[in-house]
Amino acid sequence: MRPPRHPWLLTVIATAITAVFLLPVYWMVKTGLTRPDRVQTPDPQWVPSPVTGENYSTALGYEGLTRALLNSLVISCGVVALTLLLGVPLAYALARIRMRGSGAMVLALLVAQLPPAIVLAAPLFILERRAGLTDTYLGLIAADTTLTLPFTVIVLRPVLRAVSPELEEAALVDGCGLPGVLLRVVLPLMVPGVVAAAGLSFLIGWGEFLFGLTLADGPDVQPVTVLLNAFIGQHGASWGALMATATLISIPVVCVFAVFQRFIVGGLTAGSVRG
Repeated sequence: MRPPRHPWLLTVIATAITAVFLLPVYWMVKTGLTRPDRVQTPDPQWVPSPVTGENYSTALGYEGLTRALLNSLVISCGVVALTLLLGVPLAYALARIRMRGSGAMVLALLVAQLPPAIVLAAPLFILERRAGLTDTYLGLIAADTTLTLPFTVIVLRPVLRAVSPELEEAALVDGCGLPGVLLRVVLPLMVPGVVAAAGLSFLIGWGEFLFGLTLADGPDVQPVTVLLNAFIGQHGASWGALMATATLISIPVVCVFAVFQRFIVGGLTAGSVRG
């Protein structure tokens, strides 16, 4: 591949595009550090002056924040566990086992990613209400898993296909059963893909809003994203406190991505190349 004639120009363009995408994030953090009476001044301030922690004190003083953060943590971890519990065996079956309808299953998983979440919210509400799962952690975890499971299978299936079948055949000859082959031979070889699927499932579970609003009636199980919506109604035009709350609930997401970004990028790249 020939090197670009003007690499500095590509750097400038990439920097400008990145800055545009990061502008809302910067504005959120900046507004959270701006004095409440200066948030909506006619001339916007690009740098808060003076910097204040008043908005963060208001956000941290909200009595439902700790409970909502705990709810989001429980739901996100539950989504990761359920997604991997169902997604790894399903991806293995679709990648390795010859069975009728496997192509239709993969197509159905692809189609399942197409409808917006609002389309799924109504039928999920009816089904979970009949099953007595509304306003429970399990109901929210199951609902969020409908978003993460298709993506996980689509990511892991190419990764599994890249694993040499001879290793599995050798393990079977040595007397290892199919579950043992999956757990002892295949799973250790697909760690980057599994970590990528787990990290993205956590991010989706943490940021999900619609199911938390429609499938949970009260603050006992509602995630922190729903609390953010309630925060808007309660504080009206208190944008400083709202942006401070948004910054606080974004910190776990950034931390998770920072820890697992190598696996997430590597797993997605492996899946796309080998698929």
